[in-house]
Amino acid sequence: MFKGIYLQGKPQAWRGRKKISLTASAAAILLVAASSSALSQGVSQRPIGGEDALQTAATAPATPLSLTTAIELALEGNPEVAAATRQLEATEGQILQGRARPNPELAYSLEDARSRTRTQSWQLNLPVELGGKRAARTKAAEKSREQAQAQLNELKAALRANVAAAYFDVLTAQERLVLAKDSLALAKSSTDTVAKRVAAGKVSPVEESKARVAEAGIRVELAQAASEQRNARSRLFALLGKIEAPFTVLEGKAENLPPVPKLADLQSLISSSPAVVLARIEVDRRKALTDLEQSKRVPDITVSAGIQRSNETQRNILLFGVSVPLPVFDRNQGNLLEALKLEDKARDELQGATVRLHSEVAQAQERLSTITAEVQSLRQDVLPGAKSAYDAATIGFENGKFNFLEVLDAQRTYFTAKSQYLKALGEAHRAAADVDRLLGGPAGPRLIATQN
Repeated sequence: MFKGIYLQGKPQAWRGRKKISLTASAAAILLVAASSSALSQGVSQRPIGGEDALQTAATAPATPLSLTTAIELALEGNPEVAAATRQLEATEGQILQGRARPNPELAYSLEDARSRTRTQSWQLNLPVELGGKRAARTKAAEKSREQAQAQLNELKAALRANVAAAYFDVLTAQERLVLAKDSLALAKSSTDTVAKRVAAGKVSPVEESKARVAEAGIRVELAQAASEQRNARSRLFALLGKIEAPFTVLEGKAENLPPVPKLADLQSLISSSPAVVLARIEVDRRKALTDLEQSKRVPDITVSAGIQRSNETQRNILLFGVSVPLPVFDRNQGNLLEALKLEDKARDELQGATVRLHSEVAQAQERLSTITAEVQSLRQDVLPGAKSAYDAATIGFENGKFNFLEVLDAQRTYFTAKSQYLKALGEAHRAAADVDRLLGGPAGPRLIATQN
């Protein structure tokens, strides 16, 4: 009854409180929405550390790869160098085995199965090597280790030369790609100029067709230059032992020509070249093997000592003996003859390697000298003249003094000379790398590795 009176007596007040409650709720909702918006704006204005790091890494300049670093990476990560190093480590086992002495032998014999008359013997046999077999065997193993070390040095010298040649191949390919891009830009400009002159009725539409054909040909050359650059980079990073290219920028310039040493200075280094050193070590190893086969002609003796126990007499008998093989039929004459002939063969190979290396070094030095002179001639005489002729033909065509065929001929002459110049640069660096490969070692001239 009271409740009904209250509702009927205060309808306006109840509705007023309802409006106030709805207004407060709406204000709270707006406040929460505003806070959420401000929070989201604050979060969006402050990127997380990971995104900052990614953006910093993306905008950071790429680390350039120098030739010295490339050679160091190749020596550390090339699989062939790793395999040759394992081969060198394996020769330590040969030395360890060569120093080992023969094992003694324990023998037991039983006479008569009956217990009362049984006789048992225990005997220790000790082989004794004579004729210096152990020393000869150890020396041959040590020469095998020296041979493995020389092979590793030869492989490293060849790897350094190959990396240097591949490095400058990449630089030359980059220059060729830049030349192709410049050629395409000039071809586009020429095409646009010809199109405008055709539209103005100053030249025949055939000239525009020639310009577009020339531009299409340069596009093909650009694609070839880009492919050549990718292949050169792939060859370089394969030598480094990398599947993917970890560096995108190379230091140095292909225009830095290596010096041309005198032939007499190079020939004085032939005796310390990896190939000659390896052939000389092979002679020493074959001589050590000959000494080993010679020592095997001396028979080894076996010293025996033991005890014999007789159950019948109940006595112990001391045993002592010496056995010597008689070299009546087998005196190791066949193995000794083979070793002697192989030693003579190694000496002949050493002589052949020395003669061949003199010829190869002379050819590489001559090739380097000739190509260096060619590069200097192209740089000083041919390229400036071709560039001047092309600029004059272009200006004359724009002024209506030359036709477009003359411009194309001047352009083709200039870029052909430029391509020949880049090719000669690559040949010069490869010739210098051949000298490095032939002479090798830290005592060599290192014509390429000193450029950077």
